[in-house]
Amino acid sequence: MNPISKREFLKKGVMCLGGAFFINDIFPEASVKPDKWTREAMFYAVTPRGVRCLLCPNECIMRSGGYGLCHNRTNKDNKLYTIAFGNPCSVHVDPVEKKPLLHFLPNTYAFSIATAGCNFSCLNCQNWQISQTSPLRTQNTDLMPPQVISEALSNKCKSIAYTYSEPVVFYEYVYETSRLARQHGIKNLLISNGYINDEPLRKLSKVIDAANINLKSFSDDIYQRLNGRKLQPVLNTLKTLRDEGVWLEITNLVVPSWTDDFDMIKRMCDWLVKSGLANYPLHFLRFFPMYKLTQLPPTPIETLLKARNIALAAGCKYVYIGNVPLAGAEDTACPKCKRIVVERKGMRTIACNIVGGKCKWCHTPISGVWV
Repeated sequence: MNPISKREFLKKGVMCLGGAFFINDIFPEASVKPDKWTREAMFYAVTPRGVRCLLCPNECIMRSGGYGLCHNRTNKDNKLYTIAFGNPCSVHVDPVEKKPLLHFLPNTYAFSIATAGCNFSCLNCQNWQISQTSPLRTQNTDLMPPQVISEALSNKCKSIAYTYSEPVVFYEYVYETSRLARQHGIKNLLISNGYINDEPLRKLSKVIDAANINLKSFSDDIYQRLNGRKLQPVLNTLKTLRDEGVWLEITNLVVPSWTDDFDMIKRMCDWLVKSGLANYPLHFLRFFPMYKLTQLPPTPIETLLKARNIALAAGCKYVYIGNVPLAGAEDTACPKCKRIVVERKGMRTIACNIVGGKCKWCHTPISGVWV
């Protein structure tokens, strides 16, 4: 059963038509006129029932004045608009290791931005205050793409991270900023749930340098109950990013009684290896009680250690444990000689023994972007 109940759907005026979500125009946002933070969306089609968004697999259909499930795409006069352009509600300078991206330009900083909205409805969302609402209801900063570039440069950031909520749903802002960043030698990082259609993903991949995709489980049933969506589109995204040459790291939050099934974790790791993703880092993160799952305990460290051992046995070469104060949990070992080539502490790299992309001692290539 989808965590968004039928009653909740009806309250919001949501119906499902042919696999798409149909959104009635009863949201309070519908009275707001497009302004400086509004842009015409890049992927949509006009249908007899309204405008159909083609950005993500939700493919919401909106009547005039209606909003999509992500809260920031709206139909105005049979055109689809985003109201998430140049108005981030969260702006920070973060170590790139925080994303987490452990094999991409270590010891550099990422200028990190997010607007409100998300195309998931995760019961365990850690940023629900901004992901489960609209840009019309958050306190925003006026920060157009040229200003993002200026701020990144002035803060000596090597990259810009689109993160915190869900960058897929502020796609136009991400794309225009990324395109401009490339012209200034700044890298672009997509920190995402990976729920996006193929055409927009391939277009975005031309300007994105690295991504961390949250593979939330390896069960379609759990995806639908815990996150409100489906698994297969996320698996498709992982393969597409691989094919497009985007540096990729994968996160799996281990939620007690939901995603801590070791057989499922083994199936996930086997699929990653079979799909040519063994050389990309896999991060098992510890869950803490959050949002609608406050009744659950934190993930036992023993569970995370076992998950890591399963991944290594399956053939994943770089496996990490995050959200725990555990010595060595995020150090990188050479897959051949097993010596520590990268030592980390508190989201920072404190020692790196990689020379020319290879282990300093045995010269085995270490996958990643190191300079």
